[in-house]
Amino acid sequence: MRKTRYAAAAMAAVAALTLSACGGGDEGGDDTATDAGSDSIRIGIKFDQPGLGFDEGGEYSGFDVDVAKYVATELGYSEDQIEWVEAPSANRENLLSTEEVDMIFATYSITDERKETVDFAGPYFVAGQDLLVRADDEEITGPEALTGKNLCSVAGSTSAARINEEFGADANLVEQPGYAECVSLMGGGQIDAVTTDDIILAGLAAQEANAGQFKVVGNPFSEENYGVGLTKGSDLCEDINTAIVKMIDEGAWEEAITNNTEGADYTFNDELNPPEPDACA
Repeated sequence: MRKTRYAAAAMAAVAALTLSACGGGDEGGDDTATDAGSDSIRIGIKFDQPGLGFDEGGEYSGFDVDVAKYVATELGYSEDQIEWVEAPSANRENLLSTEEVDMIFATYSITDERKETVDFAGPYFVAGQDLLVRADDEEITGPEALTGKNLCSVAGSTSAARINEEFGADANLVEQPGYAECVSLMGGGQIDAVTTDDIILAGLAAQEANAGQFKVVGNPFSEENYGVGLTKGSDLCEDINTAIVKMIDEGAWEEAITNNTEGADYTFNDELNPPEPDACA
C-alpha cells in the first residue's frame, strides 16, 4: 500500500462521489464505500503483554506497538488512523485469513508451518527463551539450574517442556492462565522462576508494580524471530521491511526497546539483534 496508490484511491473516491451526485447510479456509491477503507489501517497486537502490547484503558503501549506505529507512519498513516485489534496467539492466523486485520505485531514467531497459511515481513526482533527470577537470586543462572525448583509457565505453553526435554532440568511445573499470574506467585514465594521469551519477561519485570523485584537471567536458550504477520499474497512486505531497516538505522528501534524494558535489568542479545529482515517471497 504505497502512498501513491492511496492518493489515487482517494481521487477515485472523489470522482465516484461526483458521478453519484450527477445521477451516476448505485455503483459509484459502492466504490466509495470500498475506497473509504484506505483511511485507516487495522493492526493486531497483544492487549495483555506489558512492554510489548498492552491495553491501558484504550491507550496502547509496548515495543510491538512502537514498531507498528513507526511502520504505519512510513506506509502513510498517522497514529489516529490506526485501528488496534486484539490478536491472541491462538487467533492470529484466523484474523489474517479472514482479513479482519491488515498486519499483526504480536510476538509472532516466524515458522515454516505458519508460512503455509500467512506471510511475514521482518523479523523486527529476535527473542530467546529465558528465565525471570527474583532480583536477589544468584543461584538460578540458566535452565540447567532448575532441577527441583518450582517453575511457572502458561498452560499449554511449550516453554517448560523445552526445559525438561532439552536440559533434563526436571523442574516442578506450575501452570497458570497468563504470565502475570506466574509473576504474582513468584512475588509471593510460591515459585522460583518464570520462563518464556526474554523480552516478554523484561516487560513484566519493568511494570511499575514489579519494579526492582525481578530480573531476567540473561542466558537465552532458543531463537524466536518476531515477524509482521500478513495475509497470504500481501504486497506490503517490502515496504514494511524498508520501514524496519529505517527504524533501526535511525536509532528509534533501540530506543523503543530501552523505553519499554526500563527497570528490568534487561539487555537484548546483540549477537542476534538488531535483525536484518528476510527477503520477501
